[in-house]
Amino acid sequence: MKSPTFLSSQMSAKRISAFAVGFLFLTSICSAYLLSVRSQSRPRTTGQTGAGAGGPDEVVKVDVDLVTIDALVLQKQTARVVGDLSKDDFVLAEDGVKQTITHFSQDSLPLSVVLLIDRGGCLDPFGTEVRTAARDAISRLKPTDEIALMTYHNDVELLQSFTRDRTLISEALDRVPPHDEQAQHCLNKVFADAADYIQRAGNPIGRRVIVAITGVTRDFDCQGGPSSKTASQAVYESGAVVSAIIPRTGEQQMENGFMRWATRIGKLGGAPYIDIQTLADETGGEVLQDKPEKLDSTFATLIDHLRTRYNLAFVSSNKNRDGTTRKLKIDIAQATQKSKGKLVVKARRSYVAPRT
Repeated sequence: MKSPTFLSSQMSAKRISAFAVGFLFLTSICSAYLLSVRSQSRPRTTGQTGAGAGGPDEVVKVDVDLVTIDALVLQKQTARVVGDLSKDDFVLAEDGVKQTITHFSQDSLPLSVVLLIDRGGCLDPFGTEVRTAARDAISRLKPTDEIALMTYHNDVELLQSFTRDRTLISEALDRVPPHDEQAQHCLNKVFADAADYIQRAGNPIGRRVIVAITGVTRDFDCQGGPSSKTASQAVYESGAVVSAIIPRTGEQQMENGFMRWATRIGKLGGAPYIDIQTLADETGGEVLQDKPEKLDSTFATLIDHLRTRYNLAFVSSNKNRDGTTRKLKIDIAQATQKSKGKLVVKARRSYVAPRT
């Protein structure tokens, strides 16, 4: 059996032999996909994501240097949302230095949501149940929230630009192209394009969210696109919260498990990849999965969590406009922890400072 073509461009012959074991393991499930993956090099599709160009940059990059953060607070033991906190219940630090929270609200800012639908790989994650769940979840958004729809495999397509018209989104969901098992997932391309688009076209005063519907949470970089490092950096600079919905089936778990294993092996040889779970952790998002027939409630939970997140903002005490990445840490005050029990905060872990 020949070695997968995509590894020939990223690993030495010595490393290919280590990966061959995993390749043989998955061949019975989707040999056509794995034999073709990385064998194509299609150009990154950027022209289709240009709708809305010319919009203002994100708030963290304007002159006032206001840094905004979305925070979801959950009970550690029950995972229930805690929605009755005040500004004084939060403690915010940047690079270890305590900051003053100047703006505080909950569910008052509109959402700009980019929905990403995976059309590549062994399995189709967007079946009838998932399509229905997505449609129902979108109906739970507020009229002021805007949605855009992208599909992706080897290329990225902006199927519907930002709109508040739910009819247009529903029609776009019906136009989602067929699944192509010969195509790749190309997470590096889609997250770079989504971050670029949400910065240029999203509501400048809104909260930014990227939600992926996918069967795998990891994949190697596709040729012809930006590196995973560049794509991840673009996501962090956009200020978007990354979340994902995964329809959990036995076949999907095997494919996703294989990709996790393969990327760990590939990492030893320096093969770059994107991990959606890492993006979610760094931006304060969630990766939720359940059986396809139960995804309606899972999707609804995600939307409810987006709606009940707290919005905090501060002006950094570090006045250097140096474009550096600064670490953020949001905690709950000790007194609040004592009265409400152990709480967990999901929020972005860093931001990119403005550059002069």
